[in-house]
Amino acid sequence: MPSSPSPSPERAIYGFVLYLASFLGLGLYIVWAYIPEPWLHAAGLTYWPQKYWALAAPVYISIAVLFILVFYVGLNFTVTAPLDSVHTVTDEFAKERRQRDLPPSAIPPLEDIHLSIVNRRLYREGSD
Repeated sequence: MPSSPSPSPERAIYGFVLYLASFLGLGLYIVWAYIPEPWLHAAGLTYWPQKYWALAAPVYISIAVLFILVFYVGLNFTVTAPLDSVHTVTDEFAKERRQRDLPPSAIPPLEDIHLSIVNRRLYREGSD
């Protein structure tokens, strides 16, 4: 099956149904949050959560998302190697440079440059 940037028909249908369902859910939420309880009871809609949750649920969700973001950043800080660690320079996945006989117009293969070579290039005396 050839790759295409457009979604398959099934995914397009699922996306459209989800789009409509989200608007239906938003409509129900607004009706529940703004219409007084006696009007809802008069229409026969008696089983609704308390109006407290119309404000509390979005606040709880917002605070949970904020907490997750802060926790994620903090977790990344704790698992990052310190600046004086050798793991900030290289690791077991580093690809060492090898001499290869490549044509002059060839693109060189992807490989890591050793730190001593970088320092020599950047900081040697008399460089232009």
